[in-house]
Amino acid sequence: MAQPPISRVDLPAPFVTQGPDGRTLVPGGSVYRPPSEHDSLLLQVSVGCSHNRCSYCAMYRDKRFAIRPLAEVEALLAAYATQPPVPSRRLFLCDGDALILPMARLVPVLQAIRQHLPWVERVASYGDTRSVLRKSVAELQELRELGLGMIYHGVETGDDASLAAIVKGARRDEVIETADRLRAAGIAHSVIVLLGIAGVQGSERHASATASLLTRIDPPFVGALTVTPVPGTPLHTAVAAGELEIPSKFGLLAELRTILAASDFSRCRFSSNHASNYLPLRGELPRDKARMVAALDHVLAARDEAMLKPEWMRGL
Repeated sequence: MAQPPISRVDLPAPFVTQGPDGRTLVPGGSVYRPPSEHDSLLLQVSVGCSHNRCSYCAMYRDKRFAIRPLAEVEALLAAYATQPPVPSRRLFLCDGDALILPMARLVPVLQAIRQHLPWVERVASYGDTRSVLRKSVAELQELRELGLGMIYHGVETGDDASLAAIVKGARRDEVIETADRLRAAGIAHSVIVLLGIAGVQGSERHASATASLLTRIDPPFVGALTVTPVPGTPLHTAVAAGELEIPSKFGLLAELRTILAASDFSRCRFSSNHASNYLPLRGELPRDKARMVAALDHVLAARDEAMLKPEWMRGL
């Protein structure tokens, strides 16, 4: 089965279940997870995003951040224990930044996963500079020993001016420190970058700075997504007011070309096959770098929109 390239997922049974007091623990609605976690069991340990200020993001604007009580999480795990193991034997912690939970809450959650679901081989979560840098390398190593094997990090850009403009709540040097801590702790770092986030005005600066950042942090996984102005976000307001112009389809691909061509990795699985992108690419770097850059050069030279994904096939 092909990997679904979207991030949003509605919670089906048995995710909607009853707690010890009879309350519905997950009253429907949607959560977000990386497309590569499409076959993972989802465990909602928090609701929403503790930052929830990024100018481009609408995913959590209808939610108020809260940490789920441990008793509710354990009740969910007990319900999941009655179900067959998922084929991937992986589990993903939801919602937006589960890693922001303090050690006193994360450690019992990971211990409970081992107790109720001993078949789980790897736990993953979204995380960012705030959540990682609040934990020492020793604490991150403790989480790794309890099963936390991967953190998905929306870096978006390597350019400090663009990071400030999108209210990311992070600086380039903090991203570097985050990568260094995760590497020291033995936790895999999957990085997300966002094409078009700096607009036409900052496009070249964004692409070049992102390439140099990726070279410096050398993550084992990189996913490139394309910015989408979503109604209700400050980014959408800026675009509608003419304050920010999103690059053209081929301008976005030019950013991707710069990021690919100007970055160097020890060993990285690089993909642009998310539903938001106009040209799906995937390869192992540095082995497939020349092939991927050549594919981009071919499309950029032809400038034929028939070679791109049509708008109706794109999504978040």
